[in-house]
Amino acid sequence: MKTNILRLLLLFSVFAMTITFAQAQDAMEDAVGEPAPIMTFEKKFIDLGEVKKGEKRQTVFKFKNTGNAPLEIDLISACDCTTTDYPRLPVMPGESGEIDVIFDSSEKDESETIDIDIFLKSTDPESGAPIIEMLQYKYELIE
Repeated sequence: MKTNILRLLLLFSVFAMTITFAQAQDAMEDAVGEPAPIMTFEKKFIDLGEVKKGEKRQTVFKFKNTGNAPLEIDLISACDCTTTDYPRLPVMPGESGEIDVIFDSSEKDESETIDIDIFLKSTDPESGAPIIEMLQYKYELIE
């Protein structure tokens, strides 16, 4: 009798654990959600150091798509002193890309930090909001 009760309890425990495992697995799949690109940068901030007025400086922001969907840049916005070049084709999951930046100090009168806003073609699967990344570089203007 005790053996049958123990077998029944063991069977019930295994059944309960199986259901709990299946529910946990479903919850993890829901948490992962829809595919989305993720831009992971080596650096999101670069210090250009001292720059003479009228000088141009070039720098590169390297990134990797660590998401699970192709990454496509729709638009990059920065001040008029900043020229950018970026991949026009999709960057697939696991692949890397670069954003080339040229800073022209001709019209600048003081040191400053410049923002670069990157708008992806994808939206955040949870909120539906556009995916936007921000980079920055700074310089110290010298005469």
